[in-house]
Amino acid sequence: MAYGITLTEEAKDDFDHYPKNDRVAIIEKIKEQLLYLPLTETKNKKTLEDNPLAPWELRVGKFRVFYKVEEQTVTVVAIGHKERNKLILRGMEVELT
Repeated sequence: MAYGITLTEEAKDDFDHYPKNDRVAIIEKIKEQLLYLPLTETKNKKTLEDNPLAPWELRVGKFRVFYKVEEQTVTVVAIGHKERNKLILRGMEVELT
């Protein structure tokens, strides 16, 4: 059975920060990786310990999609990108510790 996918208002703001071609790539990967089996770890999906954003991360190239799963719904809570070892959300560096 397919999961529903929603974005929080914050994730929508994060998403709107990127150019259209990046947004298309991110959405395609979200559908491909999270519509079915969002709780199965792969090379692009992993659980995160003690992460204040969300318990799961999906890697889409340099982009990171942070999400949680409740019942049959995947909720994307943040979308950022990596610059070296830094996570950037809406143009600002974010500490995840």
